[in-house]
Amino acid sequence: MDFAPKTLSLPLKTRLSLWFYGTGIDLITRKDGRVNRGLFKLVNFLCPPSSKPKNGVMTYDVVVDPTRNLWFRVFVPVEYAEEDLPVMVYFHGGGFISFSPDVVMYDDVCRKFARELPAIVVSFNYPLAPEHQYPVQHDDGLDFLTLLDTKENRSKWLPKNANISRCFVAGDSAGGNIAHHVTQRASQFNFKKLKVIGLVMVQPFFGGEERTDSEIRMDGSAPFLTLKRTDWFWNAFMPRGEHCNRDHPAINVSGPNAVDVSKIDLPPTMVVVAGFDILRDWQIRYYQWLKKFGKEAYLVDYPNMVHAFCLFPELPETDQLILEVKDFVNKVLNKL
Repeated sequence: MDFAPKTLSLPLKTRLSLWFYGTGIDLITRKDGRVNRGLFKLVNFLCPPSSKPKNGVMTYDVVVDPTRNLWFRVFVPVEYAEEDLPVMVYFHGGGFISFSPDVVMYDDVCRKFARELPAIVVSFNYPLAPEHQYPVQHDDGLDFLTLLDTKENRSKWLPKNANISRCFVAGDSAGGNIAHHVTQRASQFNFKKLKVIGLVMVQPFFGGEERTDSEIRMDGSAPFLTLKRTDWFWNAFMPRGEHCNRDHPAINVSGPNAVDVSKIDLPPTMVVVAGFDILRDWQIRYYQWLKKFGKEAYLVDYPNMVHAFCLFPELPETDQLILEVKDFVNKVLNKL
């Protein structure tokens, strides 16, 4: 599980995209810990919802609270309009500071999940740091599930064939961090109808005070994600205070201050890692931590990939990941 190749081979298009996003992050992040939102708008490519099906999926947006910019995008596979479908609640990545469900690459990823699983995918626009710091993202994520649990809301917001009792929570990078914490808390919450039956963690954004082997070895050589950038993200995400170093359980999920999950009924979990991701060791530790406490967990390794590879459709591994998630979802559903 600790194997990682020595050389990275990516298409030129992917390399240019990674360079562009990395440079963009450096341009919008200020030394004083703030984000230049005006500049960010220039590099944030958005797409509107599509009532006319695109690649077999129609989408629409629902505003929960306009004063807080809380909203979500729903992805509906039109071929399965008469079939009972599971619901996937998706939390996007972006270091807690950037992106939204209507960013082109996240619209594309969620559209693929909706079509291929198939499922009703609900992508939540959580508040961004540093304007909104921990635990806002985790709190709002759980609150969002409680809103979906209300019959009146479901009837207005979701298609009739959405089965909220078969709910999967998923996320990549920072969204994976949120997905874990929301699921952990949801597993202790008494919902009326909603039930989280599976968790999909795509290269979750975890860390700690220790510098792991993958962080040291790949810092500066793996594209896009560096220690300088991850430290900036954590500082933006966590409020200042003596108890908010990187061993806080919000960051170091399986570390010395970890929540005791031995008696928490966590759902089956799929953990995706990549060979050229500096966070690889933290993600594998998370998987091992779940197994240690007897949780059902599956590790899927892409040794030749980088952090956030699922956002690049030109990579064959992106389609392969969609199929791996489909297999996981079907495995969980078949056990019900």
